[in-house]
Amino acid sequence: MTYETLLYNVRAEIAYVTIHRPQKLNALNRRAVEELMICFGEIGKAEGLRAAILTGAGDKAFAAGADIGELATLTPTLAQETSLRGQQLMNLIENLGKPVIAAVNGLALGAGCELAMASTLRIASENAQFGQPEVKLGLIPGYAGTQRLPRFIGKGRALQMILGGESISAQEAWRIGLANQVVSPSELIAAAEATARKIAAHAPLAIKYALESVNCGMELPSQQGELLEAGLFGLCCATLDMKEGTAAFLEKRPAKFTGQ
Repeated sequence: MTYETLLYNVRAEIAYVTIHRPQKLNALNRRAVEELMICFGEIGKAEGLRAAILTGAGDKAFAAGADIGELATLTPTLAQETSLRGQQLMNLIENLGKPVIAAVNGLALGAGCELAMASTLRIASENAQFGQPEVKLGLIPGYAGTQRLPRFIGKGRALQMILGGESISAQEAWRIGLANQVVSPSELIAAAEATARKIAAHAPLAIKYALESVNCGMELPSQQGELLEAGLFGLCCATLDMKEGTAAFLEKRPAKFTGQ
């Protein structure tokens, strides 16, 4: 498929998705949200893909929020529909069953911060900034920012960011647990690739079930989360990859996982 707002390519079992609206600092308009839905839907279904790297075009912005020109024209009904569609995209990325590495190459504000939080891991360049500045527009975060941000950094810090509307640096994001790693801009994609390849080398079904156990378990009481984990652990033991992984360990050789 040809995308209007994205660049997409695949190399060595890794999908590369680049939001390509540099003239708008990669802000997410309706078209970009729809194309990201389609793109990640295809990535999720592609058996040959083990991971994805998500970034923004240029060196200024990962995604600097939603498109303000579109926001300014929203009716209450359309605003709610827009919010729900954005949340659907974030949930798709978070629950893709494959790791999505956000290579945050600049501004990650509003919807951009929400997009980074929906990703599995966040690697930030030193010039990156994270923030939820919606209150400055008379709005609140609409793509699940009020839900994910407290889960990442705690209620107090999340409210400070959301109510204050100010952005934080990459180093501060790393300090409070919002970013997993901070690297120089020139090293960003290489660091994301190294992380993606490291995860992709492991058993795909084990990765999928681990993601499911963590994502779903976060919303469950501890005892129910443990039952979910036990069930998924049992499913792993029914896979050929588990047999291959244990055999390779005992035979002191590299495992060859097939995702079965």
